[in-house]
Amino acid sequence: MSLNKPAAAGEGGESRWSGAPSWYLWDGGFFAIGRSEGVVPAHAHHAIQIVITFEGTVGIRGKGGDWQMGSGIAVRPDVMHSYNANGAAGAMLFVDPESLEGVWLRSSLRNEITLVPSSRLVTCAAELRRFVEQPMESLQIAALIKHCVQALNTGAPPSRRLDERVTRVLAAIRAADDLRMSIEDAAAMVFLSPGRFAHLFKQQVGLPFRRYILWRKLARAVMLIGRERTIAAAAHAADFADAAHLTRTFYEMFGMPPSVMMRGEFFEIPSPFDLSATPQPL
Repeated sequence: MSLNKPAAAGEGGESRWSGAPSWYLWDGGFFAIGRSEGVVPAHAHHAIQIVITFEGTVGIRGKGGDWQMGSGIAVRPDVMHSYNANGAAGAMLFVDPESLEGVWLRSSLRNEITLVPSSRLVTCAAELRRFVEQPMESLQIAALIKHCVQALNTGAPPSRRLDERVTRVLAAIRAADDLRMSIEDAAAMVFLSPGRFAHLFKQQVGLPFRRYILWRKLARAVMLIGRERTIAAAAHAADFADAAHLTRTFYEMFGMPPSVMMRGEFFEIPSPFDLSATPQPL
């Protein structure tokens, strides 16, 4: 991968990747590595966001807060934030918050936005650099991703589990060829009334059911952009009404248009995270 020299990023500038980033995509998250620049305006998404740099620093701020700069940041799910890529080289990782690793992160990250001390990231940053500069001698991609997540986790993995009825619905959503499941269908699957299921789902997952389905559509669309290589085809395959609907949703949740993904190399991989046993969010 080519890593260009950093360029200054001003407030309000459109975020973009320099050179040709590498995107590793799965249904529910992604790992992107390269150099990026520009500022992403306020947005919120359901994934846990991790950024670790091996050259330069990045900026983050919450709603109404001040910019904080560092070499490692983590943002909890559904937290409004702005991001300054600042010309740094590193990796951005989106983690499914309902995965085992996601719940472990949620129990480790006490604040909505965390600046990770650089001392905790030394080995992870070195592995990221090696992955770019000496790929034949580096960790395999799944091991690298888990290594980055483990650098942020503390203590033992949480042992609590989601309500088994919510777990069953989440598994059905992940396995579905399309994402047109209604709340009535989901409730019937677990023998609850729609109202009772809606309350249980939001309590356990943190999002209303329809909002979660929209997030899963967008997460699937991210993977399909790499596969289909056009926004229109990805929108159709991910059950969006059209490319304009996908673009609006992408911008709302990621703070940028989906066209930002159209450069670079794409690799579709199995999810590196454990989705077989879904623990209780904290």
